[in-house]
Amino acid sequence: MECTVSWTGALGTRSGMGFVAETGSGHTLMMDGAPDAAKPENGGLNLAPRPLETVLAGTGGCTAYDVVLILKRGRHLVTGCSVKLTAERAEVDPKVFTRINMHFTVSGKGIPVVAVERAIAMSHEKYCSASIMLAKTAEISTSFELIES
Repeated sequence: MECTVSWTGALGTRSGMGFVAETGSGHTLMMDGAPDAAKPENGGLNLAPRPLETVLAGTGGCTAYDVVLILKRGRHLVTGCSVKLTAERAEVDPKVFTRINMHFTVSGKGIPVVAVERAIAMSHEKYCSASIMLAKTAEISTSFELIES
């Protein structure tokens, strides 16, 4: 896996702290810094997600992918899955994630609660590389609701 991240600020773009990531799979992702009122030249313009927001979003995508796949492989009729991630970071540099809560909303027809519990546990214990890495610095908790649809 590879990715190239390039600063766009030197190109005369609107934001002095914008970045574009080009992934090995051929996709691009924009990132930007937060505005800095004290030193505007050191801040972004809030035109795209912050880099650590993309880490959190990627973790959510990784674990939701696992949960859906595990449920589908168990022949459960999944009609929806979302995960809301809420994170806290350290107050001093490096401002790593210290706590992350992942609240899943899974919908489907006749899915047993135990199947959802198992899918979430398997993702966090075995399959989701992102959440397993983040668990080295962050306390990760999960919760879920199951909606019959």
